[in-house]
Amino acid sequence: MKERFETFTVLITKISRSIRRIKTEEMQEFNLKVPHVSCLYYIYKEKALTPKHLCELCEEDKASISRSLDYLETNGFLTRSDDERKYKKSIKLTEKGKSTGKIVAEKIDNILDIAGEGLSDEERTTFYRSLTLISDNLQKICDKYEEK
Repeated sequence: MKERFETFTVLITKISRSIRRIKTEEMQEFNLKVPHVSCLYYIYKEKALTPKHLCELCEEDKASISRSLDYLETNGFLTRSDDERKYKKSIKLTEKGKSTGKIVAEKIDNILDIAGEGLSDEERTTFYRSLTLISDNLQKICDKYEEK
């Protein structure tokens, strides 16, 4: 396939933009922004997390996660334990956060179902395995840059 680079980069970019737009549109009713979605989703799924673990799950830096957590806490979606060390504090959802997290998780599941329409379970498994392999291989290239 001669146009692998163009096809790969354009499709990945289109998918990324679509995901961002969907997050933006779907979260307006909760007054949430794109960065808040993953935080809320993972805390809902895991029941309690530390900011450090959340950074790992979301693949986001500490500053971005910290801003999102501050917003979610200020707006009544979560609470944090009293641990003095900021990144060791346990984060839990409030009742508002739990009910919103449930709706967000349902929306995500529904969107994933729609996005995967026309794929068999075997095709979906192969796709995710391939996508993971590509991601891991690209990360290895990035790791080499960091070694320099």
